[in-house]
Amino acid sequence: MALPQTQSGTNRVRVLVVDDSAFMRKSLSSMLEEGKQIQVVGVARNGEEAVQQVLQLKPDVVTMDVEMPGMTGLQALQQIMAKHPVPVIMVSSITVEGAQETLQALEWGAIDFVPKQLDGVASKITEIQRLLVPKVLAARYAGSKLKKVPLMGGAKPVAHPAKALSSLSVSMTRGSKIIAIGCSTGGPQALFEIMPTIPADCPAGIVIVQHMPKSFTKPFAERLNNLCALEVREAVEGDEVKPGRVLVAPGGLQFRVVKKSITSSVVKLSPNVENHPHAPCADIMMQSVAALYGERTIGVILTGMGHDGLEGMRAIKAAKGRTVAQDEASSVVYGMPKAVVEAGCAEKVVSLSKVIGEIMNMV
Repeated sequence: MALPQTQSGTNRVRVLVVDDSAFMRKSLSSMLEEGKQIQVVGVARNGEEAVQQVLQLKPDVVTMDVEMPGMTGLQALQQIMAKHPVPVIMVSSITVEGAQETLQALEWGAIDFVPKQLDGVASKITEIQRLLVPKVLAARYAGSKLKKVPLMGGAKPVAHPAKALSSLSVSMTRGSKIIAIGCSTGGPQALFEIMPTIPADCPAGIVIVQHMPKSFTKPFAERLNNLCALEVREAVEGDEVKPGRVLVAPGGLQFRVVKKSITSSVVKLSPNVENHPHAPCADIMMQSVAALYGERTIGVILTGMGHDGLEGMRAIKAAKGRTVAQDEASSVVYGMPKAVVEAGCAEKVVSLSKVIGEIMNMV
């Protein structure tokens, strides 16, 4: 499929590279332009320059370093989203502090991130390139969906209060159910928005695969836990899946749900021996859930690149479970949901704001 033309009359994605390291600016620029699909239209050394160049150059996508002297990447992101929203991909260190800052950036409007090693960067350039280039190519399509975000001074988003389920609906639920969610690019923002709206008395356990490196999934789960009425945590081996609990698959491992007893199921974690492109993988998680819970499974695929989750949703449908996919208009990247919809594996296709309503109707 041909890419749409940009303002310059070409189909190349116009990118602004922001990093305080001259080495990283040069390296990122070279790797982005290597495939001829991307044109680096400018570079910036700090947040102030980044904001100025976004307004002057109007790039399709910005790659933004997090830690910079003066105006930081987070501060620049806020200014950009308030003045001229553009898809921003954060280039973040993999430290705990870097993870926290990156998650804050995702809450404030960044659409994705790429982790970078602080040590031995030269040897990691190929890996950064493998991750960054497809994210940039996908990000350009998110531009038309972005809206101006008023400067909030770091205020946390306020979630709409969750409505409790009626006691009748809870008592009529036959057997334990499970909600299995898969997402990638745009997923953190989507989950930050919808998870706080799930009522505390939701009668189903919830498991989530969000494509993230291992150093990010724990702080991500902790951030969700602070927003939600439910308990949210990064899963560990043997964790019980039960109502009131949300388990986030840890990065770098494959996540399955297995039977412990007649009445309980637990998490099983394993190395990525399948060499799957994603660890955790939504397909592997959902297939395990479908095999165990059958028609008591509710599968949900949200925004993301690629087609991970398609086989999992196919397995859930075959087991007579229920399936929900996010629609194109509300998806940052309509890749994973599109694959599910086009394969006929989505029972419901709805906007992000209606996903939880559909799920609650199904439990």
